[in-house]
Amino acid sequence: MLFQNNKLTVRELEREDNYLLAKWLSDPAVLQFYDGRDNPFDLEKVNEKFYSLQDNIARCIIAFEGVEIGYIQYYLLNENTRKKYGYLDDKNVMYGMDQFIGETQYWNKGIGKVLIKAMVDYLITKKHVTKIVMDPQAWNKRAIRCYEKCGFKKISLLPGHELHEGEYRDCWLMEYQPGT
Repeated sequence: MLFQNNKLTVRELEREDNYLLAKWLSDPAVLQFYDGRDNPFDLEKVNEKFYSLQDNIARCIIAFEGVEIGYIQYYLLNENTRKKYGYLDDKNVMYGMDQFIGETQYWNKGIGKVLIKAMVDYLITKKHVTKIVMDPQAWNKRAIRCYEKCGFKKISLLPGHELHEGEYRDCWLMEYQPGT
């Protein structure tokens, strides 16, 4: 287990979690916000994308009150990503994170806010991170509002940054820096 925060638990992804990811990432309601409804995942696609050993992404499952409800990942920003985001000369220890709640009955209950704050705290205390970034699609107002409540700030608009449902969508580069 990575950490537990009251009713919330975050643990490392295990091989048998592939069925959960396939379930969540084939649900059109979830896909509307994560990867697009035109891009559903089956077990083969989940295994290919989430179980690759060639990257530095820490992949985790989120549980709330003992029920597995979602996914979160975090990673040290590489040189290419730093350059793309305008951080090439920034000496901070910078991580990115991405997440979704796959069980839609857990949406709009404040769990996302608890999750983001707990993960930020984990990254700062255990990984000594001095800056965390995310890049939600600009139209995803619910996610952006959640991130802002957790202390993330919009830094810059990334035009045409992410392919979603057949078109390149604008995203916000959002940043969290302790003490700001």
